[in-house]
Amino acid sequence: MKIDFLERNFKISNKLKNIITEKVERLSKYFGDDAKAKVLCSEQNKQKKLELTIVNKGVLYRSEVSSDDMYSNIDLALPKIERQIVRRKDKKISKNRVKELPTFEFLTEEPEQKLPDIYKKKVFDLDPITVEDAKDFIERLGHEFFVFLNAETGKVNILYRRRDEKFGLIEVNY
Repeated sequence: MKIDFLERNFKISNKLKNIITEKVERLSKYFGDDAKAKVLCSEQNKQKKLELTIVNKGVLYRSEVSSDDMYSNIDLALPKIERQIVRRKDKKISKNRVKELPTFEFLTEEPEQKLPDIYKKKVFDLDPITVEDAKDFIERLGHEFFVFLNAETGKVNILYRRRDEKFGLIEVNY
């Protein structure tokens, strides 16, 4: 596993880098050699923050933790990553891409995962409209997203409201 370290208002000591490398390498049994890990250590207002991102075969695992001590941050971040690995295995998205999990490194027991049932189902016809009309529908309906057939491109689009109150547009190719 390749590990990259990034620093933001925080200097990573060699001791900390060695500890993080050793512990993150223990997760490589889930991924193999082609996985890439990025560790970002930063400090703001006397809070030390560690962001751990692992990318393997197009799948992203991410954990972000903050505390007064960077050494304890790594011990908090790794179980979060391992839980995500377990969740991914439970979803059984691709039997070929997800290996059978060996014994856990940071978790004492496998977390119980139950995906929620489908609560509501809607069926509607897609009439061609413009992106501006879709924005207007989101505003008037008070929804967070709107699915529509784009009159300009002829493709299915999803317009959604981002957390920063701006809009995002997803164009679906089929």
